Amino acid sequence: MTATTHHSLFPAMPDSADAVLDGLDPEQRAVATALHGPVCVLAGAGTGKTRAITHRIAYGVRAGILQPSTVLAVTFTARAAGEMRGRLRQLGAGGVQARTFHSAALRQLQYFWPRAVGGELPRLVERKVQLVAEAGARCRIRLDRNELRDVTGEIEWCKVTQTVPEEYPAAAAKTGRDVPRDPAEVARIYTTYEQLKRDRGVIDFEDVLLLTVGVLQDRPDVADAVRSQYQHFVVDEYQDVSPLQQRLLDLWLGGRNNLCVVGDASQTIYSFTGATPDFLLGFRGRHPDATVVKLVRDYRSTPQVVGLANGLLGKARGQAAAHRLELVSQRESGPEPAYTEYADEPAEAEGAARRIKQLIDSGVRPSEIAVLYRINAQSEVYEQALADAGVPYQLRGAERFFERPEVREAGMLLRGAARASADPDDAGQTVPQQVRDVLSSRGWASEPPAGSGAVRDRWESLAALVRLSEDFAAARPAATLADFVGELDERANAQHAPTVEGVTLASLHAAKGLEWDAVFLVGLTEGTLPITYAKTDEQVEEERRLLYVGVTRARFHLTLSWALSRSPGGRGGRRPSRFLDGLRPGSAPRGARGTAAGGSGGAERGQGGGRKRRGPVQCRVCGRTLSEAGEIKLMRCEDCPSDLDEGLYERLRVWRGEQAKLLGQPAYCVFTDKTLLAIAEVQPSDQAELTSIAGVGARKLDKFGADVLALVAGAEPGAAAASGASGEAEDAQAGPPAEPAAAGLAAPAGSSEEEAEK
Repeated sequence: MTATTHHSLFPAMPDSADAVLDGLDPEQRAVATALHGPVCVLAGAGTGKTRAITHRIAYGVRAGILQPSTVLAVTFTARAAGEMRGRLRQLGAGGVQARTFHSAALRQLQYFWPRAVGGELPRLVERKVQLVAEAGARCRIRLDRNELRDVTGEIEWCKVTQTVPEEYPAAAAKTGRDVPRDPAEVARIYTTYEQLKRDRGVIDFEDVLLLTVGVLQDRPDVADAVRSQYQHFVVDEYQDVSPLQQRLLDLWLGGRNNLCVVGDASQTIYSFTGATPDFLLGFRGRHPDATVVKLVRDYRSTPQVVGLANGLLGKARGQAAAHRLELVSQRESGPEPAYTEYADEPAEAEGAARRIKQLIDSGVRPSEIAVLYRINAQSEVYEQALADAGVPYQLRGAERFFERPEVREAGMLLRGAARASADPDDAGQTVPQQVRDVLSSRGWASEPPAGSGAVRDRWESLAALVRLSEDFAAARPAATLADFVGELDERANAQHAPTVEGVTLASLHAAKGLEWDAVFLVGLTEGTLPITYAKTDEQVEEERRLLYVGVTRARFHLTLSWALSRSPGGRGGRRPSRFLDGLRPGSAPRGARGTAAGGSGGAERGQGGGRKRRGPVQCRVCGRTLSEAGEIKLMRCEDCPSDLDEGLYERLRVWRGEQAKLLGQPAYCVFTDKTLLAIAEVQPSDQAELTSIAGVGARKLDKFGADVLALVAGAEPGAAAASGASGEAEDAQAGPPAEPAAAGLAAPAGSSEEEAEK
């Protein structure tokens, strides 16, 4: 991709339809040019799906194939819809409608209600919790705050899955839902809630979809009017569509096939709300002639982050797992993901805040750092730790940027200043200078206020406007303050907010669709991730996908942590999340194949001084014959119990890093992680036991054997490195270990890393 302006926030508009395609990779270009018939885009995390579909729409518009007013792009959040509108505007396709399902349906309902039903559309209730509480009281069922929230969620689930009250108990049992109250009680509250709405002439958000479906079904004239308006549909995040949303989409289409859907079954994390990947996974079955494009080039994350993400999904089970996409990182190598264990939650929060402070001091912007957790209740301890460290932060899911009082007030003041910009006093002032002058009277200063709270939040909002004016002026030097105000108005209409400079605190669900340079995944313990109430296999798999979403938010730095107890001095009985087993150093998948003791594995030396010729190797725990290379190295099944000496493993890792540095080789050329694990588990006492470990050949024994045996015995390693280094030239003559394909890139699993040990 080529930068066409000073700042990517304000790229120059492509000057032709063909220019819209510039910078797209072959798969993205295939999406952008597939403008007819059903199209299904299977897009992995970080593969540029929004870029592909916005360029598809823009290319169609700029080429004269699509009329902007006939295209409806649908996504799931107002933020995503705003971002899409912003991108389309920058690509020269500003007349395209990009909305959420609810927003598009509400707009149609408001327009057609007088004709289809008569009178005004009933008032929309934005928060149904109060009505649900009243319904519970009328049923003489007392609900505490948590039950009230959960019963409200059950009612929403019923409506999007089109489940009527009398069918709820059976439906909840069939789908294995974790019901907050007796299902019969929930059904009674649901019935009363619906009656209360009718009595008061109000509707809720789910009714918007239900009523739109009803009108389109019952009034062919209305359906025809909608279909003549919208002839091309794009649906983003298609794995999150509910049965009700799919029904509405089918009615919009009316049997036509000008539909492009985009999704990733591995990012299905909203099934508790009624979302299902079935429509995405079954798209080819419903549309046999569909064009299917897979996007797997990951432009977001380093090979290390992508490797962890792929490894996490590699252990997944179920329908979504069967369709997983293997991502391929397009970025340069970066640091390995860090795994940290803490004694308690406050220590974990303080550790994260300390590391965040270091990242900021090293030049990472606070807005490019996020702390992600499973439930919102976890945020408080991190808010306190960051405040204590003097680090600014923002809570994700708070009030929309352009709806904040200080932003609305700033907009009015800037609009007034723009009208008066002919004032001679303003002559020669740049747009950023004018913005700073206006906002300084409302709390902005070049330095942020101390501490956190409302004053700091207000300053951060105004500072975001100042930074946006600086970017705007750098991209468009001739622009005036009036032009900048126009940009703000367009962004407000599109809900395309500027970046607020602060560390983001968010739940994993709220982080969907976002990305940061550095991500801290915290609280990764059993009972939290997976959450305690994830009982069924499918519920546990959704929790795994939730962690996958968290991992794939990180571009460069990724830290995963957990605490052994909730409070200082606690018992410390927590365990790290099962999803990290086999991925974090020193761990292996839980569960054993058997308990019978087996013979130790052996290796047979070849006669010609070449590679080892291995005979059958049995698991030293259960006795099963091993066939997988990784298991042969460990000399046990992956899921058999490990008797790992973690302290020894860590000493071996430190020593290996030192040897690699001395030799100028990648660490795996000394020993791979699997071989180090095997050494730390077997704890060999002599050379014979050491060479019985797969990956320790004659050359490795000569170079490193003395050091390894010393470390196992608890002693300091000797001077093995020197002799090893002196022998490198000879080894090079005999043929060096296979190198990675490109300098600085980690070797693919099972390729050069495996070869290095043979």
